[in-house]
Amino acid sequence: MEPHQNTGHPRRWAILGVLVISLLVVVLDNTILNVALRTLADPVHGLGATQGQLEWAINSYTLVFAGLLFTFGVLGDRLGRRRFLLIGLALFGLASLLSAYAQDPAQLIATRALMGVGGAAIMPVTLSIISNVFDPRERGKAIGIWAGAVGLAVAIGPVLGGALLEHYWWGSVFLINVPVVALGVVLVAALVPESRDPSPGRVDLPGVLLSVVGLVALTYGIIDGGEHGFDRLRVWAAIVGGLAVLTWFVVHELRSDHPSLDVRLFRVPRFAAPVAMVGLVFFAAMGVMFFGAFYLQLVRGYSPLQSGLLFLPFAVAQLIFAPRSAAMVRRYGGRAVSTVGLLLTAAALGAYALIDAETPIWIFSALGFVQGAGMANIMPPATESIMSALPREKAGVGSAVSNTVRQVAGALGVAILGSVLSAVYRDEVASALAGLPDPVRAAAGESISGAYAAAAQLGPAAPRLIAAANDSFVSAMHWAAGVSALVAALGIGIVLRWMPGRPVPTEVDTRPGAKPELAGTP
Repeated sequence: MEPHQNTGHPRRWAILGVLVISLLVVVLDNTILNVALRTLADPVHGLGATQGQLEWAINSYTLVFAGLLFTFGVLGDRLGRRRFLLIGLALFGLASLLSAYAQDPAQLIATRALMGVGGAAIMPVTLSIISNVFDPRERGKAIGIWAGAVGLAVAIGPVLGGALLEHYWWGSVFLINVPVVALGVVLVAALVPESRDPSPGRVDLPGVLLSVVGLVALTYGIIDGGEHGFDRLRVWAAIVGGLAVLTWFVVHELRSDHPSLDVRLFRVPRFAAPVAMVGLVFFAAMGVMFFGAFYLQLVRGYSPLQSGLLFLPFAVAQLIFAPRSAAMVRRYGGRAVSTVGLLLTAAALGAYALIDAETPIWIFSALGFVQGAGMANIMPPATESIMSALPREKAGVGSAVSNTVRQVAGALGVAILGSVLSAVYRDEVASALAGLPDPVRAAAGESISGAYAAAAQLGPAAPRLIAAANDSFVSAMHWAAGVSALVAALGIGIVLRWMPGRPVPTEVDTRPGAKPELAGTP
């Protein structure tokens, strides 16, 4: 007879499949959009969007998504996670339909923001539902599959987007979401049980409002600074103001008798260390994904579909290693598994600094595989550690904190590493622009995309400008890769100092009413 009764839901694995479908559509869409940027900028085949408008087509989603993640995680715990998942899917599907038929860049930016609202309702509840339908002994494996789905979506997005753009109009990259969302709504309604915090207490309305204002202001400042430079008062007003409001949020939560987030959790190593690790890894990784797309499509001249296929090894590594990470943690401990994962990730990110315009392209994909293998052994143990620090009824809070940190860190990585990329590019390319007409010099000096657009007007002088732009971009990419590797390496110190070590089975969990988790070594 089995000594420990499984407390998971009878349909838990089918429910996990439904949650993966819901998650895929949210993550997939962001990466799909990245390959459509050049098409959207085309005045004939797209919307004629400027560089700034393209950035905000991405960032309007990120801004709303990051700002509402924590709030929706808290509200999902109170009002019903299944309900929030259904509402989020419906909003996401509607916004996708509106985005597909946007008539101008402003409409696209607005509909993308609405997609952010739907995404913020979906993402945290998928993870909190997993925590509620799975026994703690199976939760690590389920979270590994969940994390693998995130990695899969990140890499499959460019492939799917590229395939759609080669055969259909740009709106197809959004329209593809609608049938997937419709399927998700039907399956969620049929299979996913409702769950909520049985004793939610009063709503911490001031805390919720402070979190939204602080996160939106901070994210806006980071994004705006990354696009237009951090040497402006408005940028620092948003960043400092956002940090001030978030500090106020922390003070309020410490004083409240019904806090949205018990900030004292950040004194607990198994909660705080993985949160910091997630932030550092996504800061580094998202910046590299950002410049990698430009490198493949412009410097190397690959189509959107070909570029997407070159990112597939990252997804393959996620699929292979993420579901197995729970078994690795049980055998070797979260500290050892996370350290190896960070070492692999940092090594892969640093190796991008050795790639140039002539490097065999298989090396780029091989580095993606190594990075994927590293991240597959970082995210599941980190997420499991965060979720296990909270009781099941507060799972939405843990999920919201993890996902909020990931989104803000990713935006910060794109902004700061993008600024490094832009600054080095402008400095490197300046000497090659002497003697060119002012409009050409201004466009080519701003970005590699601008240089390619300007070269189309130059005739015989175009190859020289393109060569200079490619060389300058590759040099800038090396600097950005070096910074990203250092940031990922910083996580190693955090893990070695604070992450729990190898789990040690206890006899306590054999007694009725005892916690079924494993104790960790300090």
